Amino acid sequence: MSASRSETASAAVPDGSGSGTGSASEAGPEPGGGLLAALLDGMDAALCAFDADGVVTHWNREAERILGWPAEEAVGRHGFAGWAVRAADAEEIHGRLMAVMDAPGRQVHEFALLRKDGSRVLVRTQSAGVRGADGAPGGVYCAFSEVHAQIDLERSIALSEALAEDGTWGVVLVDVDLRPTVVNSYAARALGTGRSTLLGRPFGELIVQGVEELESALQHVLAEGAPAAPAEMWVTLRTPEGERRRCWRSGFLRLSSPLAEEPVPLGVGWLFQDVTDAKLAEQDADRLRFRSNQLHRASRAAAEYEDPMEAVACHLDFALAGFADHALVDLAVGDRLVRAVATPVGSPGPAAPVAAGGLPVRYPAGHPALQAVDRIGSVRASAGAGAARAEGWASERQWPPDAAHALCAVLRSRGRTLGVLTFLRGGARPGFERADAVYAESVGVRVGVVLDLAATLGA
Repeated sequence: MSASRSETASAAVPDGSGSGTGSASEAGPEPGGGLLAALLDGMDAALCAFDADGVVTHWNREAERILGWPAEEAVGRHGFAGWAVRAADAEEIHGRLMAVMDAPGRQVHEFALLRKDGSRVLVRTQSAGVRGADGAPGGVYCAFSEVHAQIDLERSIALSEALAEDGTWGVVLVDVDLRPTVVNSYAARALGTGRSTLLGRPFGELIVQGVEELESALQHVLAEGAPAAPAEMWVTLRTPEGERRRCWRSGFLRLSSPLAEEPVPLGVGWLFQDVTDAKLAEQDADRLRFRSNQLHRASRAAAEYEDPMEAVACHLDFALAGFADHALVDLAVGDRLVRAVATPVGSPGPAAPVAAGGLPVRYPAGHPALQAVDRIGSVRASAGAGAARAEGWASERQWPPDAAHALCAVLRSRGRTLGVLTFLRGGARPGFERADAVYAESVGVRVGVVLDLAATLGA
């Protein structure tokens, strides 16, 4: 900034003294004038000021950028007439600007100004009166910006407020320490907490599993920027009602300060939507499709075996894929159950008929297989937590030692109970669910028909 520019911009602040504008040569530099000029020129908004007579006393760099008139040509002019507005509009605009000198508060106006090159620009102004030390009106200051820029700003603010209040996505703003600073209503409900409860607290207080993946994603965004596509993350939440497993489709935005010369990370904007129901429905559909295909393939393959017990083993091999680790078939012989088909113990392998027709299994009272026979239905059982407990639980029930979850389905044909089909899972797998029991029963229907055929042919 040149000396003349600094002195001109800082001379004669509207103070009600009625002393006029003063020029650089007449007034000279005032105390603090350099600081005032620097403050005015550093503003993001255009600013001009008028004394009580309507003479321009201040004109900052943003005003010069918008209209093209430098401070040297603007300061000292009487109003905007003849240079910054059309002659037809000059009186009205001048009257509206100077009227605020006697009015309380600020007033907002929109009108067209002229650039130095003769083009017009629509601006939105905020103006207010300035009073001197004695309280008398001393002038007017006017801050203005191009209307489209103001509208863009208002839209950005409105969007931010809408997302923070009523968005259909969860919105969480996270600082560089990975602590939430803003949480909207959707996110608070999804996290099972109040909007202010989570502020400044680590995510680990609410997320039992999956917090490492979330924090890793936030750190990556801070360091490298936003990923190209949304990501789906499974988390387990800690709630007053217990733990809940949820799936969130998440997008991330790195937030940087617009005021810094170089981008300075302010944190991360995390937007997410709970898609748990949709993902579970999708998984169920995929699982049902796969299991239906397995049943179809097993029926076609089993039809090629001459030995019915080999056909039973074929059905079990297809059923085990992605479903269980072991499969057993116990036939009802009198009041006892005799092992007929089994998978290997200790190492994975295909199911096979037991040599020499098998031996009776000594199941204790209350065994799940016996319960299935009594109920003529399916029975699910689990060992509970702990590897040692699971091994003892399996040994007591005459099952392989790595079994931790069991599903027993009764084998029926022509109104008779032919035996029990048992599927077993290890401790690394989840327990059997109702949908799993339905699948096991479907397999059991086919196995029961084959066993009935074998008994009929043997007779």
